[in-house]
Amino acid sequence: MRKAPTPSRRSDSSPMRILMIAPTSFFSDYGGHIRILEETRHLQEAGHQVTIVTYYKGSDMPGLDIRRTAPLPWHTDYEVGSSRHKIAFDVYLAVQALLEARRVRPDIIHGHMHEGALIGGLLSRMLHIPLVFDFQGSLTGEMVDHHFLDPNGAVYPWAYRLEQFICRLPHAFLTSSVRAGHLLEDEFRVSKNRIYPLPDCADIVRFAPDRFTEADKLKLRHRYGIPEDRLIVAYLGLLTDYQGIPHLIRAASSLKAAGEKVHFLVMGYPNVDQYKKLAQQKGVADHMTFTGKVEYRDAPYFLSLGDMAIAPKVSATEGSGKVLNYMAMAQPVVAYDTAVHREYLADLGVYAEAGDVTALTSAIQELLHDPARRLELGQKLRQRATVAYSWQSATQHIIEVYKKLTS
Repeated sequence: MRKAPTPSRRSDSSPMRILMIAPTSFFSDYGGHIRILEETRHLQEAGHQVTIVTYYKGSDMPGLDIRRTAPLPWHTDYEVGSSRHKIAFDVYLAVQALLEARRVRPDIIHGHMHEGALIGGLLSRMLHIPLVFDFQGSLTGEMVDHHFLDPNGAVYPWAYRLEQFICRLPHAFLTSSVRAGHLLEDEFRVSKNRIYPLPDCADIVRFAPDRFTEADKLKLRHRYGIPEDRLIVAYLGLLTDYQGIPHLIRAASSLKAAGEKVHFLVMGYPNVDQYKKLAQQKGVADHMTFTGKVEYRDAPYFLSLGDMAIAPKVSATEGSGKVLNYMAMAQPVVAYDTAVHREYLADLGVYAEAGDVTALTSAIQELLHDPARRLELGQKLRQRATVAYSWQSATQHIIEVYKKLTS
């Protein structure tokens, strides 16, 4: 491991001050925000001080020290995803992070996403503080998935070089999947001794199927007008094309045409109206419910309606943390066959070839007619989440990495 700069010697047992840099509108109810939230909560429970520097938008979470940038004077409605406005947002974030670093005097800088690692890398060298990069996937790969970057365009090589530069800055990487670690080694020539796998985890206490009674679930079903004789396929996450939402709509159309009594409960945002319109065009508006944004605190209740869950993400460059919540809720999971889904689900997933909507539809249909298999897979997945994906053990791993860099 590259020798980490240390401002002063500290005892292994003393609490640490951690400056987290989150170049996003934290907190929002999706993806990487949940990882930041759970890491912070469990680090605080272990006695450490965490300060999160983030954009001006987002929900304040009780008990968290969140420091926000000032809003841009010309763009106050920023949403998720790649945008040219992020450059200005990140300049503001860098200034705010420097101010907070001087105030907090952290022992560790913990950067999320590539912009967080870039800002953290600059602070690390200015202030002689070790940098940990919470690596979720490739920056250029994500920009391509969001259709913000053309892989054959003139800008792509420059973006790739920037990503290479950023990957030289951290003293340690926490990777959300084994595949992400291999990507760092193979694509960006990161030394293996700087890479520490830290898969996304599930809160198995909050996401527990026995928390909700049949009466609770029936009340929620009636709230959204879902017929009682239909099995429910649940999805919770961002609503974008690269997450496979159009594939869900096409699968719903095929299953309705086949006479299946099934209903798709699609929870998340943005682009809700766009996909509602597409469902109407495909004639499945009566077989799909789009709830819009579901608060993280309410996610277990909404997911409890599912007889099975689905992960149709077609991106091969990002994690898929929603699958762990499905597992914790003891729900069988139909998923596209990707390395990340295999890592989480192992041989307990019901797989379809990535991008093959016909195969995805067939996998759902087979599971609809096999209640015994649904029950068995759900129970085994709940057990796997409990044993292999606990935030308690993951947090201890983070602390050990911190200690290696600071002791």
